[in-house]
Amino acid sequence: MTAPTARPEPYEGDRGSIAIEFTLWVPVGIVLLALLMVGGRIIMAGNAVDAAAADAAREASLARTPSEASERARAAAAQTMADQRLHCGGVDVRVDTSGFSAPLGTYGAVTATVACDLDLTGLGLPVGSKHMSATFTSVIDRWRARS
Repeated sequence: MTAPTARPEPYEGDRGSIAIEFTLWVPVGIVLLALLMVGGRIIMAGNAVDAAAADAAREASLARTPSEASERARAAAAQTMADQRLHCGGVDVRVDTSGFSAPLGTYGAVTATVACDLDLTGLGLPVGSKHMSATFTSVIDRWRARS
């Protein structure tokens, strides 16, 4: 029978490697977290701009005149953006009211386009801004009086 030999300690040559791996992976984790934050903000802003365009088109379709439609659409879009707490560099609301010229008894439609320049510099990353835009169309009741 042979005498037991001393075995080397497991991972003897790897002392301190976990600290090195940790310092290498922490910045990667931070960058991934920052990218997730930017992506989340972009997705939330896209949803808010979509909702603002839908609200603007719906409000415009309930108006009786093209000027009232434009006014109501802008107010609805601004209110929706404020409710969503979306801070844009500039919000542009364009309303196509050509559907009001359709004769009574025929369908007309109002189209609202909302555009926003989303500021992403508040996240501490040098990513700048992103242009977000959404368009929505709402049908005007064909039997409602228009002018």
